[in-house]
Amino acid sequence: MMNVKVDPNSLDSIETASIDEIRALQLSRMKFSIKHAYNNVSAYRVLCDEKGVHPSDLKTLDDLKIFPFTTKQYLRDAYPFNSFAVPMSDVVRIHASSGTTGQPTVVGYTQHDINVWADVVARSIRAAGGRSSDKVHISYGYGLFTGGMGAHYGAERLGCAVIPMSGGQTEKQVQLMRDFDPDVIMVTPSYMLNLMDEMDRQGLDPKEMALRVGIFGAEPWTGEMRKNIEGRLGIDAVDIYGLSEVMGPGVAQECAETKDGPTIWEDHFYPEIIDPATGEVLPDGEYGELVFTSLTKEALPVIRYRTRDLTRLLPGTARPMRRMDKITGRSDDMLIIRGVNVFPTQIEEQILKVKALAPHYEIVVDKNGNLDTVQVKVELTPEAQHTDQAPVIKELQHHIKSVIGISTKIDVVPVGGLPRSEGKAKRVFDNRPKG
Repeated sequence: MMNVKVDPNSLDSIETASIDEIRALQLSRMKFSIKHAYNNVSAYRVLCDEKGVHPSDLKTLDDLKIFPFTTKQYLRDAYPFNSFAVPMSDVVRIHASSGTTGQPTVVGYTQHDINVWADVVARSIRAAGGRSSDKVHISYGYGLFTGGMGAHYGAERLGCAVIPMSGGQTEKQVQLMRDFDPDVIMVTPSYMLNLMDEMDRQGLDPKEMALRVGIFGAEPWTGEMRKNIEGRLGIDAVDIYGLSEVMGPGVAQECAETKDGPTIWEDHFYPEIIDPATGEVLPDGEYGELVFTSLTKEALPVIRYRTRDLTRLLPGTARPMRRMDKITGRSDDMLIIRGVNVFPTQIEEQILKVKALAPHYEIVVDKNGNLDTVQVKVELTPEAQHTDQAPVIKELQHHIKSVIGISTKIDVVPVGGLPRSEGKAKRVFDNRPKG
């Protein structure tokens, strides 16, 4: 199915296709992708041969479940380029993860891959409410991280004027936002909080700016955070989803008209939800770990890639493709506190229920003898600087205990008392002995 259109602001044909048309396209593309990976990536062929499956075994979409999973470790073991399915002469771009938790994962792109990526990000910006006449301020990091350049090429593909700011230089960012007056900003939600604080410091009223759309991704964020950002900025705050191993930003995008979870661009990325413990495929609507199969990638096809992100699949609303619910966390980010499963976003939600508290926080986990202890460091809002802290602490402790089920020590600090992120925020410091 071709996505031919004249007006860059009109929908791609696949965005109005029937479910049957989408499924037929997916099956055709899935057969290509699995065969391409099997024939050209020796590590993937070994996985399939060990499991006794062959690309010819894929007769229906349901047959995907018999094929092996791929993981971050699979890509790390292939470092740097052994996961590529094309010769290096066909690769035009290389990105990589930060490698902060181990060997980096390396991602390659052919020119076709770059074009598809630009197309899906352009589609995402349009779904978020962006238009070709807009100025787009990009505060995602440029470089090996996929965020900045993924957003950049997509905004250019849509026809927008791109302001390639990258992360950092917060004071200058806000000054340029004042001067250039962008319509759209693409940034991590945690760094947007920093920009909003700097706007306050500079006396800039965001509601007098042209800014009307914020496209936030690269880290989980809550509905309460959305309310906070939309209330302070007077914009539509929507979620973009992606990860470098699958493509980068633009795998899925929340539509401005519904704001009910990111629509997965299923013509390029096929989703499954599995039980993280057993690997069993779960029906749509059940929570589990998100798994993706790329349908059109040439340089780095990924088959049943385990993202570690926890969510569920929901029926399409604004578009016929399925939606993802908000990411509740990552299976490898989950904290087990005295037997209770806790995600940082759950604590963030409780913080944002307390009017005197700002959404800047850290969670510190320690061990006292045999018992886990949790300290939540959180800032007061500027308006609450001189209020009595005792009732604020008591209110937050109550919310966390009653909703999540754990006891916490709350440390309330003044405005600016916690370090600021210039990209993905580091929220959790788990100091418990390993092993």
